[in-house]
Amino acid sequence: QVQLVESGGNLVQTGGSLRLSCTASESLFRFNGLGWYRRAPGKQRELVVTIGSTGRTNYADSVKDRFAISRDNAKNTVYLQMSSLKPEDTAVYYCVASRFGVDYWGQGTQVTVSS
Repeated sequence: QVQLVESGGNLVQTGGSLRLSCTASESLFRFNGLGWYRRAPGKQRELVVTIGSTGRTNYADSVKDRFAISRDNAKNTVYLQMSSLKPEDTAVYYCVASRFGVDYWGQGTQVTVSS
């Protein structure tokens, strides 16, 4: 089974920064797509960013100029660098890896931005 382990969630003040990490149990090259989603209280899960096998990224408009996805292939780890955080960014953040039409999800990590 594919395992994804997230870390880095924390409580941070408005305007602060965090870096989330997601470490996979196997090489990132084994996946066609990688990304991050989030679920805020009382809301459905929504896209944060995805990155395809060609390196093309797709950011939600709400985070486009503030968040950045990156990867360290040697560590099997995907990162989400978040800056200029806002209270509306408060959510549980999940990483996802996809291959052969199957999505694998991490357990989620809580990000709370105080107002």
